Amino acid sequence: MVKDQNRFKSISNKLRLKILKIINDTRASHIGSIFSCLDIILYIYIKIIKFKKKSPNHDFILSKGHAGLGLYTCLSYLKIISERKLNTYYKNGSKLSGHVSHHGVEGVEISTGSLGHGLSIGCGLAYGNKLNKNKKKTFVLMSDGECDEGSVWEAALFAAHFNLNKLICIIDYNKIQSLKKVSQTIKLEPFVKKWQSFGWKVIQTDGHNYKSLKNNFAKINKSNKPICIIAHTVKGNGVSFMQNSVLWHYRAPNEKEYFFAKKELESKL
Repeated sequence: MVKDQNRFKSISNKLRLKILKIINDTRASHIGSIFSCLDIILYIYIKIIKFKKKSPNHDFILSKGHAGLGLYTCLSYLKIISERKLNTYYKNGSKLSGHVSHHGVEGVEISTGSLGHGLSIGCGLAYGNKLNKNKKKTFVLMSDGECDEGSVWEAALFAAHFNLNKLICIIDYNKIQSLKKVSQTIKLEPFVKKWQSFGWKVIQTDGHNYKSLKNNFAKINKSNKPICIIAHTVKGNGVSFMQNSVLWHYRAPNEKEYFFAKKELESKL
């Protein structure tokens, strides 16, 4: 376990360095949102989703499409997309848009960015798999602010009604939205009880801790209900001055900030 955990941290830090450089070079945004969910995406892709001829054995939808660079970077690590392609991110003519796109991008199943759509799409995939007796799981990674959308709760009702127990919704609960804290925008608490009242099995995990992710994702096979994993995360995780700050939802680092963020991440390798 310790060896796996250290390897996981090492990969995660290397990917954060790569993301930091790309965002600095392109002046893109959403680094805080990417860093909060990167460990979750990485865990799912190295431990659960396997590719055969670039086709995944399970469905994955990044509903918080503004964190697309995190998904692209994990796919590059897995050699599903090339390093050369990754380095075109956010540039004119690139297939790798700021909000995640599946057009011409191997390993990405659906384009997202308009929040609140991912869980509905996930319901359709999971329901279709159930009708076809397909044992594939459908993973949907959402943001906490996305739960302000009514379509999320319509999908939650649908999933429970049809007992879509192969549907796993993971919520990146970093507690900060685009402009301020979630609690100051629209309060979600009592968050666990809301999902339970909608007929879901709820699991809570530390979204940055390998052992916690491993132990809690192991529970997804033991339910006859759809599963909501509330992952407690830190916006900007990995760079101390970015953590828990709304500033890093839209900003790219300046020269001085890039230097210190790079130095901090390199010290963890």
